[in-house]
Amino acid sequence: MTAEGHLIFALASTILAKKMELSPALAHGDWWHIIAGGLLTCLLPDIDHPQSFLGQRLKWLSLPIARVFGHRGFTHSLLAIIAGILLFTLKLAPDMLIPLDAFHGMIIGYLSHIVADMLTPAGVPLLWPCRWRFRLPIITSQKGNQWERILCAAILVFAVQHPQGMPLSGNIPVPDSVYVLWHKVRGTLFPLI
Repeated sequence: MTAEGHLIFALASTILAKKMELSPALAHGDWWHIIAGGLLTCLLPDIDHPQSFLGQRLKWLSLPIARVFGHRGFTHSLLAIIAGILLFTLKLAPDMLIPLDAFHGMIIGYLSHIVADMLTPAGVPLLWPCRWRFRLPIITSQKGNQWERILCAAILVFAVQHPQGMPLSGNIPVPDSVYVLWHKVRGTLFPLI
């Protein structure tokens, strides 16, 4: 996916995450903090590719990461997300230099990049260092990226039109055990709530 596609997809993802109130910080947070946080990190996983938007601007960082992990390696995995959350929460807990709502937006932005790359034929190694690739290749065209633009714009329109406080589907019954598990996972991913 292109940098343009990742930016649009991240914008849609952060809007949808706030409207769905995925965490209290997102539900009550400032729109500008959440969107800025999401856009700030949505291109970060591609730091492992020296020809990417960030890689071209930060070659001193991109080249060593590319040599060690390769493109779509560690930076496109759940391990990278967990490491980033731990790094920021351990460092930020005493001072909290970044507002909590912006931090949650940053997590959503990073995750949006990985989800968007899962929509391509190459997929992502979600369980890195395991080499399995997770993919749902609906974005396959490399010619002009028109399908990518249309899909990302449609998702953005959906996110903007989605009602505040509503889940993606209000008619799906969720068993209590799944609800309890979700709160445990959410508490682990967002420990500062």
